[in-house]
Amino acid sequence: MAFTFVALCYLLAMILAAVLIFFAIFHIIAFDELKTDYKNPIDQCNSLNPLVLPEYIIHIFYNVLFLIAGQLFTVVLNLPLMGYHIYRYANRPVMSGPGLYDATTIMNADILSRCMREGWIKLAFYLLSFFYYLYSMIYVLVSS
Repeated sequence: MAFTFVALCYLLAMILAAVLIFFAIFHIIAFDELKTDYKNPIDQCNSLNPLVLPEYIIHIFYNVLFLIAGQLFTVVLNLPLMGYHIYRYANRPVMSGPGLYDATTIMNADILSRCMREGWIKLAFYLLSFFYYLYSMIYVLVSS
């Protein structure tokens, strides 16, 4: 049972996937508060926008580690979400700072429902990824 670089990558990805799960849960709760008019859209967007770039950087970081470790199947599994992140950030509304959510348009029903659906899909993806990384880490540790 040797602790290799691949096992370290999976361990780090598992921990970072847990962080991303909390980010997705925070996004879902924030959009639900907007949907029920519990919070102000300006305050909510000011709390959501600073989390966008860290989420993208964390996701790309551990995928670069997987690429260095030679875990191409894991990178291929993550490519659709990475591509979506790049597409979403490239087509974001014109704003003065980094982020995706514009307080003037976030209350539109179609945009709010799309953001809510995006949060649920990301939560499901990160949960499945977490358990895949756990399984892969155990498999790498046992097989080496």
